[in-house]
Amino acid sequence: MGSTAVIYGSTTGNTANAAKQIAAAFGVVPVSIANASPADFNADLVILGSSTWGIGELQDDWQTGFALLEAVDLSGKKVAVFGLGDQNGFGDSFCDAMAMLAEKAAARGATLVGQTSAAGYRHSHSAAERDGMFCGLALDDDGQACLSSGRIGNWVGQLLETV
Repeated sequence: MGSTAVIYGSTTGNTANAAKQIAAAFGVVPVSIANASPADFNADLVILGSSTWGIGELQDDWQTGFALLEAVDLSGKKVAVFGLGDQNGFGDSFCDAMAMLAEKAAARGATLVGQTSAAGYRHSHSAAERDGMFCGLALDDDGQACLSSGRIGNWVGQLLETV
């Protein structure tokens, strides 16, 4: 198995908790984007996570961390993204921040992996969704917290097949 890095931004702790579960499956320690350096992106599989704030905005630490992501070369690397959102309160911008991470990673040369089905979610719009698929793992710890562990487990299984 190749090397894996999990880099996330979290305000309330929900994204940090998801990052810890994901990282544990790969035997690594997740890194907050607030403390990340370019070396943290040096892995065969880079997993990026952010919650969505306001109306489709990146989590605060990613506001400055996005510049770091913009500066790293992800050519030849696989990148998977995960995001947390609130389908009930912000159903028209559900997990939009995840799409921003995916788009930036692709622009930096990454091959995106880890798409998941949008079936079973109750949102009206998401920039992270195309043709019934999310660009990564969408989690809703406000409205569907009971499904998060299972969704993480299934997604990690999918990702383990790529490395």
